[in-house]
Amino acid sequence: MKYLYLFAIVSLISVSSFAQSKDAVAVSNAVEKLRKAMISGNRAELEACASDSLSYGHSGGLIENKAEFVEHIASGKSVFVTIDLSDQTISVKQNTAVVRHTLNATTNDGGKPGAVKIKVLLVFEKEKGQWKLLARQAVKPS
Repeated sequence: MKYLYLFAIVSLISVSSFAQSKDAVAVSNAVEKLRKAMISGNRAELEACASDSLSYGHSGGLIENKAEFVEHIASGKSVFVTIDLSDQTISVKQNTAVVRHTLNATTNDGGKPGAVKIKVLLVFEKEKGQWKLLARQAVKPS
């Protein structure tokens, strides 16, 4: 009986870890979809990545809602040529995920080439089985 009890506890811990890692992989995939959508500038892809309640904070202090975020990129006002993410961590708690990473990008805003290096905090929320970007805040590295 004692071994059966121990086996049940170990099984529950394993299932819980598997579920969390499965969600972490799904969140990582959502981050990658967002990265690709930001490079392509595809309006439909950008809209699909973001929650209708999105609060998108830039490192310079500008705050955008979903419509403003999508328009900023889809209109070509902000153009990402490349986006490389590093030092990424993902923490999932039920239907909320916190992602942190460093974003290095090359840009071409208004035909003017540039480079960006920022630290980013993303918050994703699971909506109808899909991970959607709920909040983002970027800061310049110190």
